[in-house]
Amino acid sequence: MIRLSAVRSVAVLGLAGLALAGVPTATANDDSGAPEVIAHGLDNPRGLTVGPDGAVYVAESGAGGARPCLPGPEGGPVCYGKSGAVTRIDDAGQHRVVTGLPSIAAKGSGASALGPSDVAFGHRGKMYITVGLGLELDAAKKVPALADMGELIVAHRKLRTIADLAAFEDTENPTGDERDSNPNSVFPTKKGFIVADAGGNDVLKVKRNGRIDVLATFPNRKVDGMPMDVVPTSAVVGPDGALYVGELTGFPFPAGGARVYRIDYDGVELFAKGFTNIIDIAFDEDDNLYVLEIFKNGITSGDPTGALIRVDEDGEDWELVTDDLVTPGGLAIHGDHAYVSNVSTLPDKGEVVRIELDD
Repeated sequence: MIRLSAVRSVAVLGLAGLALAGVPTATANDDSGAPEVIAHGLDNPRGLTVGPDGAVYVAESGAGGARPCLPGPEGGPVCYGKSGAVTRIDDAGQHRVVTGLPSIAAKGSGASALGPSDVAFGHRGKMYITVGLGLELDAAKKVPALADMGELIVAHRKLRTIADLAAFEDTENPTGDERDSNPNSVFPTKKGFIVADAGGNDVLKVKRNGRIDVLATFPNRKVDGMPMDVVPTSAVVGPDGALYVGELTGFPFPAGGARVYRIDYDGVELFAKGFTNIIDIAFDEDDNLYVLEIFKNGITSGDPTGALIRVDEDGEDWELVTDDLVTPGGLAIHGDHAYVSNVSTLPDKGEVVRIELDD
C-alpha cells in the first residue's frame, strides 16, 4: 500500500453537497467544438463510458425517494428510494437499461443524489456499476435500506454485488480516520477493477472474485496551515501503465488547489496541479490527459460553471477545451470526442454532451 502522507485525515465532505438550486441547463450549440446535447432529462448523471457496442452509458444517481429519511452529509434531510439507473445512448436515442438501483437525495427536491456513480465494462463485456453512499458509516448502519449502497455491482442478467466497499471501509479503515465510504469511479483492468473511494480517501483494487486490496491512501494535506482532505474522485491507468488519480479537495476548497497524482511502484508523485475541484479524468489516444472540473471557480464561489482541460503528456502545459458546462459530473474519451455528463446534481435536468476534440 502506498500512502500519500502521514498527516491525519479529517472527515470528507460528501459529494452530495454539490448542487446549486435553480442551476440552468446547458443548451445545444451549433458552434464547432461546443458541447452538443445527446441525452437529456437525466437524474443526477455522473460517470459514463463508451461500451463495447459503441453506445454511451451513463450512471444516474437517481432522485432518492419517499423514505426512509435521515440527516445527509451536509445536515439537511435526504431520503432513500430505488430511482438510480444506467442509461444507454446511441443514434436511435436514449433509454434506461438498468433501473431500480438505490439512491438517496435531498428531501423534496431530489437534488445532490448519491447512488450509481460510475459505469464500466469489464470481463466478457459485463457491465459494472459503483454505487455511492457518502455517509459516516455508523449513521448509515442505523438505516437497513442503505445496506445495498457503497458497493461495486455487476449487471449481467441480474444485479449482483461484487464487492462491499463500505463494509471494507468499516472493518479496515485504511486511512485510520472517520469511517466513510463513497465509491465514485471504477476503471476496468485485465484482472479486475480500480475504484476511487472519495469518502474513504483511498484507491482500491477489486479482483473479479471480490477481493479488495488498497493501492493508495490519501490522508489530508495542509493548506494555509489547515488540514484539507484530498478526496480522490477518479483513478485511471495511463498509457505508461501508471495510475493517475484526480483530486476534488475538501474544505476550504481552494481555487487552484486540486492536483493529479501519478502512482507507480516507486511511489506517489505530483503529475499536474493548478486545477479546481476535479471530478473526473481520462486519457485520449495521443496520451493527453483530460481533466474535468465540476466547479472551475470552486464549490464555494456560487458559480456552477465547470471546465474541461487538456494536459500534455508531461503534465506541464494545459489548455482549456471548454467551460460551456454546468456542474459536470463525469468524463469519457472515445476517438475524437469527449462525452461529459452535465448538470450532474439535479434530477430531470441532467444531460450528456458530446464535445469535438481538436487534433
